[in-house]
Amino acid sequence: MGIEICTILDIGRDSCIYKCMRHMKENSYFQLLKNAMENAYSPYSRYRVGAVVLSQSGQMYAGANVENAAYPQGWCAEASALAAMIMGGETKLTEIAVMAEGDQICTPCGGCRQKLKEFALPGTHVLCYSPDELRMTILLDELLPHSFGASYLP
Repeated sequence: MGIEICTILDIGRDSCIYKCMRHMKENSYFQLLKNAMENAYSPYSRYRVGAVVLSQSGQMYAGANVENAAYPQGWCAEASALAAMIMGGETKLTEIAVMAEGDQICTPCGGCRQKLKEFALPGTHVLCYSPDELRMTILLDELLPHSFGASYLP
């Protein structure tokens, strides 16, 4: 599988180390992601998530999870970032980064995986961060195998 866990000792996977270094050193990208997480509205779960979508043009769009007392009415950070991208006049993405605190690696939920599929170019990467480091890189197609898309519609 294409899952890459980033650690200091992971010298056998050049692409993973390259991505770890690239994204940690691009301070504006990492800071935008961290700010999105810190600005999440999560008074019920206290699970803050931030997301940054990288569009085909190279523009970054951020989003945060927003909870609601009527739980189904909240929305995820990834959906917020996609909405920002659409409002920016773009419809194609090449990368999505998500950040959350905790021991578990935060990946997009099933619904967000499908939403991302709608706008993702082939080979879109999903980068999973903690507030301190890039923890995993995986292809969206690996997170959502055999996905349903526009090509299925008449």
